Amino acid sequence: MNFFNFDLKKLVMIGIVLALPLISINMQQRPQESNWLSKPFTMLASAVSETFYGFSHGVTDTTAMYVNLINIKKHSEELKSTNNELQARLEKMNELLLENDRLRGLLTFKEQTKMSLMAAQVIGRDLVIDHNTVTINKGTNDGLKAGQAVITTGGVLGYIFKPEPFTSHVMLITDRYAVVDGLIQRTRARGIVEGKSQYASTLQLKYVERTEDVQEGDMVVTGGLDNIFPKGFPVAVVESVEKKTFSVSLKVDLRPVVDPYKVEEVFVVLSAAAEDFGDKYAPQAATEGDTAEGANGAATATPAATPAASPAAAAKPTATATPGAKPVAKPSPVATPAQTPKKPEEKPQ
Repeated sequence: MNFFNFDLKKLVMIGIVLALPLISINMQQRPQESNWLSKPFTMLASAVSETFYGFSHGVTDTTAMYVNLINIKKHSEELKSTNNELQARLEKMNELLLENDRLRGLLTFKEQTKMSLMAAQVIGRDLVIDHNTVTINKGTNDGLKAGQAVITTGGVLGYIFKPEPFTSHVMLITDRYAVVDGLIQRTRARGIVEGKSQYASTLQLKYVERTEDVQEGDMVVTGGLDNIFPKGFPVAVVESVEKKTFSVSLKVDLRPVVDPYKVEEVFVVLSAAAEDFGDKYAPQAATEGDTAEGANGAATATPAATPAASPAAAAKPTATATPGAKPVAKPSPVATPAQTPKKPEEKPQ
């Protein structure tokens, strides 16, 4: 067998023989000196240790992040629940604030008026084929009876149609069978306010003479007949005026000042004989315009200055005098040609 043939055992033996002197020499070195033989093993151990540390640190960070995400999700759900609860409380407080404002307005209105009123709350809206009504929580046991007026702080709503022991049905003025005595606040022209149908929230002012001065935007107020409604209380606003050729009266369409489908609290008028609102609900712009014209020397006849007791003055629409006319301080109960201002198209008598 040839000795120089390659053999793994021989190679290992030669390596051991050569390594023994080197190991012996290295063991004789001082402790503070670096062991060059152990450097590869030290580097390998350091690499393995660093790899293991990085892996364990990554696992720890991932686990901590997952736990934090779970806590954050739980905290987010708690905050969401708290936010919903606070939002519900805020909405409830806003509703109570609005209700408080409405009730305070009702109380102020009741304290300032001379009428005898009974407060009631709307508890239902009746979708009856024949009538357009709402239901209030007062009835005959509270002293109510049919025909009594029902109003709000802003205007007329209707009148009691069918009283019951604990509730009452209120016929709205928009119903086709409802009628209210009304007059144009600006010119005192009288008419009858009637509803058009039970499906539309519109009105019409009937039996107004075609010679009357009625304009779009005029306020229609109650006439105060039979003391059912207080005199001068708002009913509707004129939307359009049409003068038909073969008709002795004007066709006047109205829009109610009170939306009957948004009312929550009302007043039942027990007695309205002592109340007259006069020009309290007159449009502010018209009042300021009249004041400005009076300051410039233009004599303007306001509804308050027109005597209601004079049939001649009530039947004739009030016109505005020309700038050259002298202002009249106090009109006479009976209008004379010298005191009655003429329209521009009329010829002076």
